[in-house]
Amino acid sequence: MTGAMSSAIAGLKAHMDKLNVIGNNVANVNTVGYKPGRVLFMDSIYTTMTTGSNGTTTVGGRNPSQIGYGASIGSIDLDMGTGTFTATGWGLDTMISGDGFFLVGDKTTGGNIDPADPETLKVFNLSRVGNFTFGADGYLVDGQGNAVYGFMQAQDPNPDPNNPQEYISDQLVPIRYPGVDENGDLVWPSFGADGKLQDAINTNVTPNEPYPKAPIDGVSIDGKTGKITATIKGSDQPVTIGYLAIGNVTNPAGVTHESGYYYKAEEGAGDLTITTIGNSGADVGINFVNGSLAGGNVNGENAAADAGLPINMKVGSAGTATLLSGGLEGSKTDLATEISEMITTQRGYQANTRIITVTDTMLEELVNMKR
Repeated sequence: MTGAMSSAIAGLKAHMDKLNVIGNNVANVNTVGYKPGRVLFMDSIYTTMTTGSNGTTTVGGRNPSQIGYGASIGSIDLDMGTGTFTATGWGLDTMISGDGFFLVGDKTTGGNIDPADPETLKVFNLSRVGNFTFGADGYLVDGQGNAVYGFMQAQDPNPDPNNPQEYISDQLVPIRYPGVDENGDLVWPSFGADGKLQDAINTNVTPNEPYPKAPIDGVSIDGKTGKITATIKGSDQPVTIGYLAIGNVTNPAGVTHESGYYYKAEEGAGDLTITTIGNSGADVGINFVNGSLAGGNVNGENAAADAGLPINMKVGSAGTATLLSGGLEGSKTDLATEISEMITTQRGYQANTRIITVTDTMLEELVNMKR
């Protein structure tokens, strides 16, 4: 009889854990980018009273006789499907429609990662909430103040004045404004001797003389390409700042939820790869270049590799994912489903308490037996 009570206690714990998940889902019904959890139960351990047999030539077989001891949590899964678009009217608010995450992190992270190595990419926080703005230091940041990563326009070492082109680096860096020199001309990040992109804002021309930020206005993000464009204040001169990077994991439901809006590509998520929205077709293709090849190296990637410099990471496509600007992704919580699950969970909890009550009554009868 005590086995029934143990089973009921296990059921109470399992139902309480499920109610905790439901409560969290309901609490975040209006949290942008929220992905609800789903609890699945599994039956617990069994005691085998008699084993099964296959039978013989004279007697038939029999099934095993087993008694179970309650339920436990089998899994708590995340619903990583795309939520509804919630218009905000803020020009830099951006939503990913489809799979993928924005990459955010510390401003100094970019120089320590290899974009082709999934292990080094795990330092990034993954986010579905694109509440972006350019901070006072010129960096694109999210609502938590973390730098947003992507691909910057770089300084063309051999510009053709008759045929100017976008010169987009394939190195993953925090996106920021270009600088301006003492003549007021734009200064883009350039490639250093090590082939890495230098920061045009924070790298000094001479000690203690950093480039000031360019006077940028009218910043917008293109949904088809992820291109971040702006104009120079006081003119109609268009400026391409760069492109947003999109991170994709093998198993989106396997990401580890951190505090706030963030996830990590830990065990269970698979490899994290870097893609872009605008690299999915020739009509919006991005012509990436590499710092080690920027000087017109005729021997191409082999010479760069021999010199120990990074070679082109060949940025992939984000597939069918697109960006929607001017709004954010709403919570994926379905309130009707959560209320229904809450009712069935409550009834399941009540049923388990009845098992405890009935078991206690039967034990009372046993204790009160007389000759």
